[in-house]
Amino acid sequence: MPGYRRQLYRDDAVVLRAQKLGESDRIITLLTRRHGRLRAVARGVRRTMSRFGARLEPFGHVDLQLAGDPKGEQGSSLHSISQVEGIQLYGKRLVDDYPRYTAASAIVETAERLTPVEREPSLRLFQLTLGGLRALADGEHASTLVLDAYLLRGMALAGWAPALVACAVCGTPGRHGAFSVPAGGCVCPDCRPPGAAHPAPATIELMTALTSGDWRIADVAEPAHRRECSGLVAAHLQWHLERGLRSLPLVDRGSSGARDGTKEAQ
Repeated sequence: MPGYRRQLYRDDAVVLRAQKLGESDRIITLLTRRHGRLRAVARGVRRTMSRFGARLEPFGHVDLQLAGDPKGEQGSSLHSISQVEGIQLYGKRLVDDYPRYTAASAIVETAERLTPVEREPSLRLFQLTLGGLRALADGEHASTLVLDAYLLRGMALAGWAPALVACAVCGTPGRHGAFSVPAGGCVCPDCRPPGAAHPAPATIELMTALTSGDWRIADVAEPAHRRECSGLVAAHLQWHLERGLRSLPLVDRGSSGARDGTKEAQ
């Protein structure tokens, strides 16, 4: 548009993804605190002498100066990154730990999928994503538990939370023994559809604990219940997304990625 000058504005963001652009540039997908998900060009960051290339790796929490239209009313959908400062570069703490790295990859891919509209503010998802990456970097809980807690809470923000304490169909309160992904979660005997799963009661208890953040229960869950929980959470998420996450099958379910005495029972 003739006479249009791009605005300069600041925001902090989680780096979700980086794609090559030309010989030396990258397109960075960001989940920002105030402006939702957006894409921005980082020019020259693939050169060895780049001042801020390492600050724009996935999983980092960064402070940015951007050039573009934050409301998306004019010009290109791509912004430009003119300045960046690292707040917490979690990727450096995750890259050498396969379980935690793959869990972080699933978190950022989910965050991108849960924000289909660019520049639509999503503060709660931003805070949830940042908290999930911080928890993985700190290593106080098993990486699979952190991931499943993130997925359950992310689905709750999207309006897809599985019913756990009442029948998903009729609303009858109680801990019901069957779980149906198409029905929306736990179902009572009268509403149970053919093919519904029958998870262990401890698995549903774990899902409830992860949703509410009760780590006293979650951290002591048995490995079998953790695996069953992960399967139900993944199935429920991918049903609503209508196609699978590329990173989810790569998540290491066999080791905890936890430190400080919180390792999974063998």
